[in-house]
Amino acid sequence: MLILSFVLLPVLGAAVVIALGKNHWKIRNEFFRAMTLVSLAFSAFFLASAFNGREFTASFEGAVGLGLTFKADGFRSMYAFLASFMWVMTALMSERYFQNYHNRTRYYFFSLMTLSGTLGVFMSDDLYTTFVFFEIMSISSYAWVAHDETEGAMRAAATYLGVAVLGGMVTLMGMFMMHKEIGSLAFSAIHEAAGKNMHLASALILFGFIAKAGAVPVQIWLPKAHPVAPAPASALLSGMLTKTGLFGVLVISMNLYSGSYAFGCICLVLALITMLLGAVLGVFSTNLKRTLACSSMSQIGYILTGVAACVLLGEHGSLPAAGAVMHMVNHSVLKLVLFMSAGVVYMNLHRLELNDIRGFGRKKPFLNLVFLLGALGLMGIPGTSGYASKTLIHEGLVEWVVHSGNQFVFRFSEWVFLFAAGLTTAYMLKIYIAIFIQKNPDEKRQADFDNMGKKYLDIRTRIALALSAVWIVVLGALPNEVFMKAYTLSEHFLHQHALHEIHFFSWVNLKGGLITLVIGTLAYILVVRTWMYDREKGYVNRWPEWLDLENGVYRPVFVRFVPFVLSSVARVMNGFGEWAAKAFMNIITFASRVMDECTDHIVVIFKEGVLTDREHDVQEEAHSGYLKHIRSFFDGAHRMRMRLTPHVKPDPREVTNLEYGSSFTNAVSFGLILCTLGIVFALLYVLLPMIL
Repeated sequence: MLILSFVLLPVLGAAVVIALGKNHWKIRNEFFRAMTLVSLAFSAFFLASAFNGREFTASFEGAVGLGLTFKADGFRSMYAFLASFMWVMTALMSERYFQNYHNRTRYYFFSLMTLSGTLGVFMSDDLYTTFVFFEIMSISSYAWVAHDETEGAMRAAATYLGVAVLGGMVTLMGMFMMHKEIGSLAFSAIHEAAGKNMHLASALILFGFIAKAGAVPVQIWLPKAHPVAPAPASALLSGMLTKTGLFGVLVISMNLYSGSYAFGCICLVLALITMLLGAVLGVFSTNLKRTLACSSMSQIGYILTGVAACVLLGEHGSLPAAGAVMHMVNHSVLKLVLFMSAGVVYMNLHRLELNDIRGFGRKKPFLNLVFLLGALGLMGIPGTSGYASKTLIHEGLVEWVVHSGNQFVFRFSEWVFLFAAGLTTAYMLKIYIAIFIQKNPDEKRQADFDNMGKKYLDIRTRIALALSAVWIVVLGALPNEVFMKAYTLSEHFLHQHALHEIHFFSWVNLKGGLITLVIGTLAYILVVRTWMYDREKGYVNRWPEWLDLENGVYRPVFVRFVPFVLSSVARVMNGFGEWAAKAFMNIITFASRVMDECTDHIVVIFKEGVLTDREHDVQEEAHSGYLKHIRSFFDGAHRMRMRLTPHVKPDPREVTNLEYGSSFTNAVSFGLILCTLGIVFALLYVLLPMIL
């Protein structure tokens, strides 16, 4: 019951938030923050227990159909703690951020509902439980994207909901197929079923999780949802909700496909495309939050690269597994810092375009330092948390080459890895320089920015930013001490062995970080400053509109083409049904007429040819030879019967009675009497038990 209380407590809190409403808004705000702190305390207890080797399990058979099962082990407790921590930090920022917003009660309500769904996903121990809370989380978080209720927000929310519903239904179909195959959806049962042919079921399940993670080919919601959602919600969407999708990917990959070369290669291809496409989109973007959203897509590609390398290495995949899990943690913390920093910009200016916010960060040292730490971590600069996790993923690729000897694939993957990291450096330099170094071309506007002093930021938001940013430094400075302990908690969940100590700051590893820094600096100078920046217009979005996948591919396919095809098929099937019904009736009518005519002809033939009197004209009989043979056969059969059966002359009175009885039983009145008796007995059978 302890785990269930932990998962469902935010739901009760959401009900209280609705009851308090805007009439008691101060109590509501404090209660919302208190609920997130209670969740953090619960998760801290589970995490401390995991460090001491203690696990908690809970099972509720029959609940929600197939039952719900939960488990609080090391990996689950760690991510539940991180989720709760992120909710606490965004809750600290929310009051100031939403002070001029409408529908704040709605935001707090759905925020707690989403927290419950997220915790349920991370604490689940079977795919069905994962799915139930995954859908609660997806539907609840829709309200985040639609919160502003502008045309852009509603369109982005529709895209988000469409991807969520489509992914959920496809995942559910895959779960049905898997349950039929192995009889269970428990993670342990899935692990035992490794090697079975469940590729279609696994692909369907992974589709829904990849959609939530924001990976190719269903990444379209990420760049659309983040710019329109409130900044605290964007931090959670990018930093935490994408990780619920990766949670599902880890469950399927590590349990079913460990050591599978084909699956590992497919995963690696999707990872590299996601990584590179997200980085390219980030370079082209001129909107602060959209750039960070594209960055999230790219970083998901890095995590999937670690998963792919782990699958390819099988039981020797400790290095990339550790890199994938640690980069999940790092990305959550980094995006928490960066999106909250973007929220500070937005709640002061209500703008996000780089040309509008240029120069805002000048003379704001605290915001400058916090954003810089997040940017350096995302770029993977040595000394930050991002460097450590990316190093582990890269070392995992190197180890795969050692085991497989596939130099070409490794070299190609490594260069995509480094090039995408360089583009990450380029777009983070772009937004950092635009906000904190460049001046706004409007001198009066720049003066307003510079004269804000400390009032641009309240104390609670400062605390949230500081507590979040400190993790970037701690994780980056002490990677072996922190990361290795965190990985130790995840070994059992990932089905991997212990990891040896890594020399993070050796020249071989530092060299990769320097290469990405050089690539990023060159890309910024040669591409961003030369081609994407105009001295008069400022930053220009050079991305062609016709390359918008949502408007160019997905919406035409799913909004126009698919409905057209299905409606056409429906019309054809409807017309075919009517035609088939008419054809069937015509066939039946024709057959009935044939049968009717045949009956008449058969009766005439038997009457005139077989059942005639013995005094029938012999000459007429001669003209029908085949009738003579038929009649002879029946006459012979009759004579044989008469010889074998004693012939008794019937009593005339019995014949008369038989004729009367036959006429009565064939009468309509007799049939009505039997029908009435049947109805009476049926009513007695139904009513007597009710009366007695």
